[in-house]
Amino acid sequence: MVKRPSRIVTGAHYGLRDWLIQRVSAVFMIAYVFLLVTILIISAPQDYAAWKAIFSNQWLRIVSLLFFAGLFWHAWIGVRNILMDYVHVTRIRFILHILVILSLLFYFVWSVEILWS
Repeated sequence: MVKRPSRIVTGAHYGLRDWLIQRVSAVFMIAYVFLLVTILIISAPQDYAAWKAIFSNQWLRIVSLLFFAGLFWHAWIGVRNILMDYVHVTRIRFILHILVILSLLFYFVWSVEILWS
């Protein structure tokens, strides 16, 4: 009887879930850009007051916040995968992961502050 070597599975098993999250977030971001371009073509803001009026709508703020959340999640998955593929020293990769997470969280909080200020 021939013994086959047992299959060793490594990694964090992100695979299909992360692939799907990136595709769904990309589709949502494209839809948001089309929505925003349409709004800007229709209203064509010329000054700060016009821009403020456009983003004073609560639904547009919420959709914009969802856009930024999707953008940062999309970026996290991409950067994490790149770091896992190309940075082989565990400590450096861990430090880079922490730095990316902290920067993305900072940018998310900043986008919330901008949208609701």
